[in-house]
Amino acid sequence: MKRLFIRCSAFLLLATLAACQSTGNGTVRPTQHVAPNPKAAAINAAAGAEYIKLGEYKFALEKLEKALAQDPNLAEAHNIIAVLYQRLAKMDKSEYHFKQAIARAPEYSEAHNNYGVLLCGQGRYSEAEQHFLSAISDPLYPNPANAYENAGLCVDKIPDATLAEKYFRTALQLNPYLRKSLFKMADLSYQNIDYVAAKSYIERYRAVSRWTSRALLLAIKIEHKVGGQDKVASYILLLKGQFPDSDEAREVRQGQY
Repeated sequence: MKRLFIRCSAFLLLATLAACQSTGNGTVRPTQHVAPNPKAAAINAAAGAEYIKLGEYKFALEKLEKALAQDPNLAEAHNIIAVLYQRLAKMDKSEYHFKQAIARAPEYSEAHNNYGVLLCGQGRYSEAEQHFLSAISDPLYPNPANAYENAGLCVDKIPDATLAEKYFRTALQLNPYLRKSLFKMADLSYQNIDYVAAKSYIERYRAVSRWTSRALLLAIKIEHKVGGQDKVASYILLLKGQFPDSDEAREVRQGQY
């Protein structure tokens, strides 16, 4: 029903747009440097975002391209289409539109955060960190915890464990339920031989997330260090039962914990 509503709305919007763009002699005004219908552009951009959520990437692309034709300066449309191109593995186009979004709205925090994710995935860690920090610097940005977490995940790949821990701690102060930050803090605490803290973090992780094979192996290692043999046995059973073909299960079978 939701998809039908979007399609019907899109049809009505296109009819309106055609009337707005047509001139008296039947020609169409250029849209490269003017915004003939910024309100319609915003509606199309929102529709494009909804199609992305539904996994309907073809329809999403159509809506977003129309939005940018209606208003080439709409930073939100550039950001959303950049996310779409990233999902479609068209990284050059994704980066182009992220840059366009930021050029048109330099303090657009969501675009900075999303662009940072793209850069981090390309191994451009320092560039990515700066964009995450740009997002965080906006006091009105609604998701600073996510940007801190993304910064931590990125600098951890450098690797810079000290800086990563700083970002993860800040992320968890803002949102104590971030599963990636909880897992990474458990892992970093284990590496720092702080097994009590590691145990606390992995238990908090378990409270907000399903087990993964990596998390179960880490939990086994932590409990082995703190002497929790009953939990070691329980976690081993879970790992072998839920992820029997994983590398982590193989490590456990070989006693590598």
